[in-house]
Amino acid sequence: MAEFPNEIRINPAAVNKLIIGGGGVLLVGIAVLTSFFKVDPREHAIVLRLGKYTGTTITDQGLHFKLPFGIDKVYHVEVTKVQKEEFGFATLNVRPQRPTRYASQNDVDASLIVTGDLNVADVEWSTQYLISDAYKFLFKVRDPIRTFRAMNEAVMREIVGDRTIDEVLTSGREEVEQQAEEKLRALVEQYQLGIKLDKVILQNVNPPKEVNESWNDVNQAQQERAQKINTAQAEYNRVVPRARGEALSTIEVANGYAVERVNKAEGDAALFKKVFAAYEQAPEVTRKRIYLETMGKILTAGPKKIVMDEEAKGLLPLLNLNSEGK
Repeated sequence: MAEFPNEIRINPAAVNKLIIGGGGVLLVGIAVLTSFFKVDPREHAIVLRLGKYTGTTITDQGLHFKLPFGIDKVYHVEVTKVQKEEFGFATLNVRPQRPTRYASQNDVDASLIVTGDLNVADVEWSTQYLISDAYKFLFKVRDPIRTFRAMNEAVMREIVGDRTIDEVLTSGREEVEQQAEEKLRALVEQYQLGIKLDKVILQNVNPPKEVNESWNDVNQAQQERAQKINTAQAEYNRVVPRARGEALSTIEVANGYAVERVNKAEGDAALFKKVFAAYEQAPEVTRKRIYLETMGKILTAGPKKIVMDEEAKGLLPLLNLNSEGK
């Protein structure tokens, strides 16, 4: 008959000691593993002790101590990365050396905003920001990002609603961006979101796609109208100044002619007065002198004249009358 080995007997006390020792080692290991955490250079860390904020915001990088076993819980918040919220569009991919692609309006809810002149504009914009205060970002508002997006939409609707569709599409874009930044900064500070606003960028502003074709026709007509106005203004600037110059020249010539006539008339009047004064002193002499001067002017003004005595004879061969006879 085969013999069996002696029965192995287990000492309960030794087993208990082994279990307690293993548990102790395990607890020590867990305590060691859960007593330290690391903070990256781009992060801030918030420590909660039993769910309550300890008043500690860790900004120094490296390893830090905390109470183990979940007594202290650490939240890491990235504070150096510029983040972005997009409205009316969504960036699909951003790769180096490749153009950025954007989702179509079928994939993203468009931001349709009513303007001040009761038109509808499809406004696409993005807001860039950083997290400046980790505690406020985590605990002051239940959902800071959702609240921040609601602020963006409210501010943009207010600003665009105070302007016409033409201002939003053309000349008023920079002013819209500037006012949106100012109002958002004030709201973020008021609500203590722990966010630092960087900038607001209007990505694109268009009329709704249902009326886009008609809007383009209107824009083309306005451009043609502006072109014709500019052409007419250029022609006006070319013709009117020249006409004004010619008018001024004519006026100056007329003024000169008037001065000449007046001076001549005054001279003739002065001469007449002098002649009349001489006539009063010697009427007969003056009369003969005037007659002779007048006849001298008359006779020298016309062709050559020959005065002969009616009774003179034999003088014709001596007169060269060929030139006058021709």
